Amino acid sequence: MKAIQISQFGGPEVLTVCERDKPVPKPGEVLIHVHAAGINRPDVLQRMGHYPVPPGASDLPGLEVAGTIEGFGDGATLSAANLTVGDAVCALVQGGGYAQYCTAPIAQCLPIPGSLSMVEAASLPETFFTVWSNVFDRARLGTHASGRLETLLVQGGTSGIGVTAIQVARARGHRVFATAGSNDKARACEALGAERGINYRSEDFVAVVKELTEGQGVDVVLDMVAGDYVPRELKALADDGRLVLIALLGGAKAEADLGQILRRRLTITGSTLRPRDVAFKGRIAANLREHVWPMIASGAIKPVVFRSFPLAEAAEAHRLMESSAHVGKIVLEM
Repeated sequence: MKAIQISQFGGPEVLTVCERDKPVPKPGEVLIHVHAAGINRPDVLQRMGHYPVPPGASDLPGLEVAGTIEGFGDGATLSAANLTVGDAVCALVQGGGYAQYCTAPIAQCLPIPGSLSMVEAASLPETFFTVWSNVFDRARLGTHASGRLETLLVQGGTSGIGVTAIQVARARGHRVFATAGSNDKARACEALGAERGINYRSEDFVAVVKELTEGQGVDVVLDMVAGDYVPRELKALADDGRLVLIALLGGAKAEADLGQILRRRLTITGSTLRPRDVAFKGRIAANLREHVWPMIASGAIKPVVFRSFPLAEAAEAHRLMESSAHVGKIVLEM
C-alpha cells in the first residue's frame, strides 16, 4: 500500500510517500480500506518529534480515518457493534491513518452518520471523541444547580476542536462563546452557533464573557492554549467553574492564584486521548453514537471541512494546518 511516512523529524517536507505492507488486524481489530484521513495538530507535533508514538502503535501519522471494513482479526465481534465487512465507517486510531489501509479496534469504529461523504466522515473521530471526553465527561457541562443549562467558552473556535465543541454544545442547548484570531473568524464562530465570537487580538475575552453572563462568568472553559491564558481563564470562570486543558500551544507553565481556586471552588483538569485504552475510547464511541450521531444524521451538526488534499500532498496539508488560515478540518484523500 501507499502511505505517508515521517522520514525524519522536521518541517512539512519530511512527510514523504512510501510503500508499506498492508497492516494485519490484531485480535479485536478490523482492517479498514481507507478513503480519507483527517489531519490534526498532534500529527504536526509527531512530525516535529514532540509527540511520541505510543508503544505498539504505527509510526505512520494519522489519528482518524473513514473507509470500508475489509476484514477483521480474531475476537472482533462485528455483530455486537452492528457492523459487517463492507460497511462504511469512520474510526479513531492510534496512528497509521495516512495510508491506503489502516487497522482500528472495532470498539472505536462508528457507522458514517446520515449521507456524509468519506471526506466529511474522516473529519469527525478525533475532534468528536476529544470534545465529548473533555467537555461532557471530564468537565461535566450540563445543568447548573440553579436549573439553568451551563455556559461554555471555547478557545480557538475555528480549529477542528473548536468548530466541534461549538456545534455539539449549542445543539445540546448550551450558551457558547468562542475566541478566534480575527473578526472574520469570530463571525465564523457565530455562524456555527456561538452566541459571541471574540477576537482575542482586539478584545479581552474575560471582560466580554463577564458582560454577557451578567458578571458571573462561564461554567466551563475548553482550552488548548494554556500558558498565560490560565490565570485569565480562572477570572472568566463562574464559581464552581471548570477549566479543561487539551493542549499547551501557549506553553506548559502558568501561574495561578490558588486562593481564588479555594474561595470559588474552581477546578483545573485536562487530558490527552491517544494513550487511553480501547475500553475507555469505546465508551466515548458509545456515547457519541447515542447522543451525537443522530444530530449529525439530521443535519443539526455539520462537519466543517476547509480543504482536502491528495495523499501525496500531505506536506502541503501540514503547511496549511500550521498557517492557521483554515476554519475547521483539513483532510487527506487516498
